[in-house]
Amino acid sequence: MSDATAGLKMVVGLGNPGAKYVGTRHNIGFEVLEKLRGQLGGDFPRAKFEGQYCKVTYRDTNIFLVWPLTYMNSSGRCVAAMANFFSIAVQQDLLVVCDDFSLGLGKLRMRQKGSSGGQKGLDDILRSLGTQAIARLRIGIEPPPPQWEVADYVLSRFREDQRPVAEQSVKQAADAVLMWCEHGIDYSMNQIN
Repeated sequence: MSDATAGLKMVVGLGNPGAKYVGTRHNIGFEVLEKLRGQLGGDFPRAKFEGQYCKVTYRDTNIFLVWPLTYMNSSGRCVAAMANFFSIAVQQDLLVVCDDFSLGLGKLRMRQKGSSGGQKGLDDILRSLGTQAIARLRIGIEPPPPQWEVADYVLSRFREDQRPVAEQSVKQAADAVLMWCEHGIDYSMNQIN
């Protein structure tokens, strides 16, 4: 590995593009990237491969923050193209941040590999990259109430009383991403799970 790629990571936040999706449960991955960009002083994201990205640095690691703008269910095209372009070793240097309605609100879960667990954006990424060995950080948005369709629920906004918990989980998730960048997946899973 050359010095140019030493300490190179790619963090993908999942969400949907456009003002109508801002603040929805499904866009919490985007919120984590915005938090990291603000914290680490990233430039305004640049467009590329049906998405946008910016580069930030944390300690001695260069991190590409990537927002796929294809809509959630087609996130894989953008992620595969970006990973290829930036020469990312996807099984060790890629982390996907997404919502998970099977986890309680604000709970975080980090995994090294496995199925998508029904998260359509993650599912498309695993399929596009041809492996389930992709690190992922899931952020709990809690299960939909019985009368809600899942699709409507994930595209809804947090209730007023839920927003502080959601905002705290975005901050904790941003910290978890930095922990992963610095210490790797095993250490991070032990701390977070």
